[in-house]
Amino acid sequence: MEGLPRRGPGAREVGLALPPARMPRVRDRRPLKRWTYLGAFGPDLMLCAGDARVGPLPIRWWALAEPGRPLAERTTVVASGGVALDRRRLDVRARGVHIALELEPAGEPMEVVSPSGSSYIWTEKLPVTARGMVEVGGRRHDVELPGLVDESAGYHARETVWKWSAGVGSTEEGSAVAWNLVTGVHDAPSESERTVWVDGAPVELGPVEFVPGLAGVRFAEGGELEFSEWSARESSLNIGVFRNVYRQPFGTFAGELPGGLRLASGYGVMEEHDARW
Repeated sequence: MEGLPRRGPGAREVGLALPPARMPRVRDRRPLKRWTYLGAFGPDLMLCAGDARVGPLPIRWWALAEPGRPLAERTTVVASGGVALDRRRLDVRARGVHIALELEPAGEPMEVVSPSGSSYIWTEKLPVTARGMVEVGGRRHDVELPGLVDESAGYHARETVWKWSAGVGSTEEGSAVAWNLVTGVHDAPSESERTVWVDGAPVELGPVEFVPGLAGVRFAEGGELEFSEWSARESSLNIGVFRNVYRQPFGTFAGELPGGLRLASGYGVMEEHDARW
């Protein structure tokens, strides 16, 4: 579409319907796809939760990762699914699991609108601090974890394939960092969603390359992150008209982000996703 992609305040200057405004349910014969995702990451516990809708189909999920323990997770295709999530809070209730977190902004939001064929897709990423409690398997964690909220919506191509990483950590100099890295969506050479936040301030990054097997990420500007997996969410669903094949491991990161930002610690997720939707 003319004038796209646009990043930052310019995303609101192209005259398109964007959240929180209502978006048409169908555009160019493509159904509206939208989701909210939270990832929160630390050395003893990591979690994610999501609330998505593909056309009329609701999907809810959550997962809890701890080092040395099997992943606890659930995905449902019902209206509630035991997950209540927005950019302010997360509440999950399932057998043996209760998550109750308040989410506070921990940096500036990053917003992008990109073309998708003759239509468009939108995303906003926001660093947050997640405070509250997690109960799993009879154990309680009182948590204060850095993380990232991903709000996305748009008219994605029928066949969409992407790789993604979200993470948090600290540098050897003591700065707090968070990152959002991607190929396949919102990945133009500039005006992309690729971002590193340094003490809450977002900086756009150049193109990235995901190492085979989701073993890390290389940066065109120099630097590389190496990834070590704890455990992973995985799915392989193919029912003809709908396909959803993904792998999203939780784990730790080491290495250097562009700009000489060498990690003292790093936690987060990698993801590869192949969707027919």
